[in-house]
Amino acid sequence: MTKNKKIHDAILDLRDKTTLRAKSLLVTVYGDAILPHGGAVWLGSLINLVEPLGLSERMVRTAVFRLSKDDWLSATQIGRRSYYKLTEIGRRRFETAHRRIYASPHRTWNGEWLMVIANKSNLTQEQRDQLRREFLWLGFGNVAPNVFAHPAADIRAVRQIIQDMGVEENVVTMAARADRHGGTAPHRNMVHSSWDLDQLAQDYNHFLDAFRPLYHALSAEGTIDPESSFLVRTLLIHEYRRIMLRDPMLPDDLLNAEWPGSTAATLCANLYRLCAPSAEKHLESLLETAEGPLPDASPYFFNRFGGLENGLSSPPLPESLTL
Repeated sequence: MTKNKKIHDAILDLRDKTTLRAKSLLVTVYGDAILPHGGAVWLGSLINLVEPLGLSERMVRTAVFRLSKDDWLSATQIGRRSYYKLTEIGRRRFETAHRRIYASPHRTWNGEWLMVIANKSNLTQEQRDQLRREFLWLGFGNVAPNVFAHPAADIRAVRQIIQDMGVEENVVTMAARADRHGGTAPHRNMVHSSWDLDQLAQDYNHFLDAFRPLYHALSAEGTIDPESSFLVRTLLIHEYRRIMLRDPMLPDDLLNAEWPGSTAATLCANLYRLCAPSAEKHLESLLETAEGPLPDASPYFFNRFGGLENGLSSPPLPESLTL
């Protein structure tokens, strides 16, 4: 840990105040730290990595077992060692989250809404409930029974959900263009009636209160040791992900000027860039794969938050990269 006791205590205090359920935390670690390096690691090295976050060996083994049951991870046994990697379904889930978590906070609006309409008569109640959960997770508003809408949705993720559920013939997607005659006020009103933005704003403000002092302290420190960098980066993304994946990611045009989500995104990006280089060294020193040391990070990693700096270098980004 860092030699600066004040920062050391601040990191521990932040860890203790953050809700760290083992299963959810491992999802954060796999998505943020392991997926860019291939997505597979030896379980023993994973246990060592997350121990400073307060997770015991038993907690990690239980969480990994449950993630495997939920089709996030799959195991390979080589000798006495178990290696856990992301399944294809797990990768797709992370890809959808990745496009939201590490994107630019500023979103302009072209005046279009993506509408998703479920054919109630041809779907079971279980299918309708699952569609509702999936689209609310993507940030859609439930604007009417079996009707979902979003002004800046990820159409690829929408199509993937419909395909995975096998309901292509009973779910209609369409683009609707806003009538600007009445200005944006009616759309703002619909936004506030369809999404709980007040609670979301409160959560973002708590995030700012927790991480802003740590950012200033680490900025003044100059150099940050690898383990501390990893802990801060993981706690940062874990808490930001928890809030951000409930954020409908509405365009700036439909939000209040003082919306704290944009400020939180900027703080997250700046603190992440500050910790990323040293945190990568920590990952490389602890994590092991079936082939040996952790491989280099994939090119898309360096494009997070519009581009990582501070000593990180990257090969050219391929045109086919979709993450």
